Amino acid sequence: MAELGFVHLGFGPESVEYTEAWEEQRRVHAARFADEIGDTCLLLEHEPVYTAGRRTDPSERPLDGTPVIDVDRGGKITWHGPGQLVGYPIMKLPRPVDVVAHVRRLEEALIRTAAEFGLETTRVEGRSGVWVLGDPVEERPNIGGLTLDLAAPAADPRNGDDEFDARLHGPEYAPSNAGQRREDRKLAAIGIRVAKGVTMHGFSFNVNPDATWFDRIIPCGIRDAGVTSLSYELGREITIAEVLPVVERHLKDVLEHAELKPRDIEPALGG
Repeated sequence: MAELGFVHLGFGPESVEYTEAWEEQRRVHAARFADEIGDTCLLLEHEPVYTAGRRTDPSERPLDGTPVIDVDRGGKITWHGPGQLVGYPIMKLPRPVDVVAHVRRLEEALIRTAAEFGLETTRVEGRSGVWVLGDPVEERPNIGGLTLDLAAPAADPRNGDDEFDARLHGPEYAPSNAGQRREDRKLAAIGIRVAKGVTMHGFSFNVNPDATWFDRIIPCGIRDAGVTSLSYELGREITIAEVLPVVERHLKDVLEHAELKPRDIEPALGG
């Protein structure tokens, strides 16, 4: 695969407003489709913003009417902002496009990044992104005097309720407190779009954000898990500047050395 180039759009005081970055994505996407440039990954921090992918349910949006930008990527609603490293790899893939394989490659690069800082992460079946696994249910602490034992459904309002809304039940169930509850928690989210064989959008890696921003929404539409950050899990302050070169190195290694074979398509059987 061709060499992957990186463009830094802005960090910290120069963080980028979302629609400005979205417009730049479209410009780079058009140039990549026309083979005017090579594969390019835009890296940045955003000003605080909620964005909703195509599958976002109305019930997952902020209850207080906070504005949300609807975008053309896959996935559901999430937050971007200070302390979160965002990457938009804009790459030409072979046809027929294998979207899942592209997502798995992005996950792999971020899993390797976390490991280099000393944090073990993994994938969760059926849920894209990079995760820190929680403790077994029976070993989790009691929160707010409640037991989280699955055998006691009356004690935990989340059990058996697909519409449970943590925002209506106080901080005990807030996504940002999943680490205290020792539940599964997402370190990095991934949402992409492929148009004309070229990828757009990408990943957000929580380095040291204020995770309470996630408490206004149902992050990624997931009600029984939460969010976390590299700094929280390691118990020390990690900065975007520290993570940036590590992410770039692992993205280059994974994406440049990927064996991008089109999927094998089984022929249709019979008439």
